[in-house]
Amino acid sequence: MALSPLFGSLVPSQKLQALETNYLSFTDGNNDFAQQYLPEIYEQEVERYGNRTLSGFLRMVGAEMPMTSDQVVWSEQNRLHIAYDNVIMAAGAAVNVLSFNVTATITNVIAVKDTIVIMDPTNGVECTAIVTARTAGVVGGADATITVAPYGAAAVSSATGAGGIGAGARTDLKIFVYGSEYGKGLGDATAESITPSFTQFSNSPIIIKSKYQISGSDTAQIGWVEVATEDGTNGYLWYLKAESETRLRFEDYLEMSVVEGELAAAGSAALGANNKGTQGLFSAIKTRGNNFSAYGGTLAEFDSILKNLDTQGAIEENMLFVNRSLSLELDDMLAGLSAGANGGTAYGLFENSEEMALNLGFTGFRRGSYDFYKTDWKYLNDASTRGGLVKAAGGAGIAPIEGVLVPAGTSTVYDQTLGTNIRRPFLHVRYRASQADDRRMKSWLTGSVGGAYTSDLDAMQVHFLSERCLCVQGANNFVIFTK
Repeated sequence: MALSPLFGSLVPSQKLQALETNYLSFTDGNNDFAQQYLPEIYEQEVERYGNRTLSGFLRMVGAEMPMTSDQVVWSEQNRLHIAYDNVIMAAGAAVNVLSFNVTATITNVIAVKDTIVIMDPTNGVECTAIVTARTAGVVGGADATITVAPYGAAAVSSATGAGGIGAGARTDLKIFVYGSEYGKGLGDATAESITPSFTQFSNSPIIIKSKYQISGSDTAQIGWVEVATEDGTNGYLWYLKAESETRLRFEDYLEMSVVEGELAAAGSAALGANNKGTQGLFSAIKTRGNNFSAYGGTLAEFDSILKNLDTQGAIEENMLFVNRSLSLELDDMLAGLSAGANGGTAYGLFENSEEMALNLGFTGFRRGSYDFYKTDWKYLNDASTRGGLVKAAGGAGIAPIEGVLVPAGTSTVYDQTLGTNIRRPFLHVRYRASQADDRRMKSWLTGSVGGAYTSDLDAMQVHFLSERCLCVQGANNFVIFTK
């Protein structure tokens, strides 16, 4: 088995020449090497704000995959079974007739002989019935209708408004198909052929750039480290402390842009200036996912989230990326849950481990049929981003985002480019790449200083570029927590 190169992807130069290939970065995972050879850098400066970088979220939850076009398009399958909400029972309508609006995406696929359950949430009444007649309805015109024959003695509705589903007009009925019933010797001429439906989503990558410049006179700031390669020859690596600040900031922007990004709305000034934007994590969840506000840290509230997940994909493993406030509330909830009724001796939630239960820095727990893995997300705590936001009890102020729930694993979607079903992580980054150019994270030198001789500029410019976007698949399984 071949050994990894001693310096990873770094290629020491045989002379003192600043190239991209021999740049010793403080953020490339080789910090041990930097600490060994450049300890004085860390002694001279005090990081009064600690580790100031905010990236790491996507490295923990998301894969990165190349793309070749200006847009990534995927299709998600809709629900398998037939159900309709907001079904209408109009006062004065014919007996046992229900109706609902049809749109370009909502059509009437209920067939004659289908058996359905009708539920009236207002009056707490339900009944079963068989469909005896139907109309398809017209988009923008007449409602779709079904005529039913209840299996119970009472009619569903009547011209007087009295029936088995409560009295008066109803606009909030729910119905779903649970089967069908045919008589002996009958064909299936009334059955509907249902084409699987799907919803198409897309996102567009954005180009992110940054630059650091140092004049030729100031390149004395460049530090050099002489190293010995594996074959016994000597070479040089270079570093520039000031440039690393730009690199760190840019790497944070790569993550922040796909978290905070928003697609430019029609008629917006951004779109008018030819800036289309990109849909980030928060926007995707707010638009297509679950929004949970004012979580108070109670078990009942958390269980309500689980009950909602049951109605969606019921993904068993989930990750919680939370701020300090929500993290402590979850810890308190779990600590109270582990205490039990006999003097705090029950530790069933933690596999009967007292040591685990008493450690309030919980990282993983199970509730119901779900496993959760919790971690603090620095981005939500940092005062330079979303940390420190407070919303007063009266409603004044900005509601802070306290965390997100991200399903683990993969989902099956239809890839429009490949023309086939594929499995992709629920959350992943797509970056622009081809045989000619890999734009995941580009860095290059220009100017007339160091190893770059591209212009008459008496300076060395270090450029950074990335083109990427975020794909949030199955957003209905994601949750965003706001205060």
